[in-house]
Amino acid sequence: MEKTVDKKQTKKRILDAFHFRHACKLFDASKKISDEDFQFILETGRLSPSSFGLEPWKFVVLQNQQLRDKLAAVSWGAADKLKTASHFVLVLSRLASGLRADSDHVQHILKEVQGLPENISGQATKTIGNFEKSDFALTGDDRVFFEWGCRQAYLAVANMMTAAAEIGIDSCPMEGFPKAKVEQILKDEGIINGDDFGIACMVAFGYRAKEPRPKTRQSMDEVVQWIK
Repeated sequence: MEKTVDKKQTKKRILDAFHFRHACKLFDASKKISDEDFQFILETGRLSPSSFGLEPWKFVVLQNQQLRDKLAAVSWGAADKLKTASHFVLVLSRLASGLRADSDHVQHILKEVQGLPENISGQATKTIGNFEKSDFALTGDDRVFFEWGCRQAYLAVANMMTAAAEIGIDSCPMEGFPKAKVEQILKDEGIINGDDFGIACMVAFGYRAKEPRPKTRQSMDEVVQWIK
């Protein structure tokens, strides 16, 4: 039997979650997210879309307080969240070395993850290579390559934050940190090995310590243009 979906109620629930979600600046350190709920949040990140399905991300769930304190000392925009969030995620993105069409990672995705036969994976490699070289002109600048991966990682971050909001869990995405210093700490700790990943952003999850101010956004007319 086909399942009947109450579209009106579904849309209301989703919009309620968007209104609930805000960049939580301070979490209630006494409240912890259950393992089941956080696995659900991570799963929505894992299932998120990426260009060519290359999944350029890695989610490092940082629960070690000693390392959190070390990062807090250099991360001006994350210090309070590192101290109070129930769960803290370092969102890593692959560098150019792992995103070029002929890289080990891309070939692993095409052949082992997507299960493409040799002739199809070979064609996919050419298509991705042409896209990277010509369509988006990524190959001339490794930082541009990295930012391409970051943009995709942000899709996963947005999905995780929305999923969290739907079950009453707060979150806050952050870029308030010196990238080079944070990456050096992660390399010293063995979290980043070699030149495979860089840090895209950080995301804290937990329960708000106080209610936020009312949400503000531009009007629909200011952000949407229809071409008919």
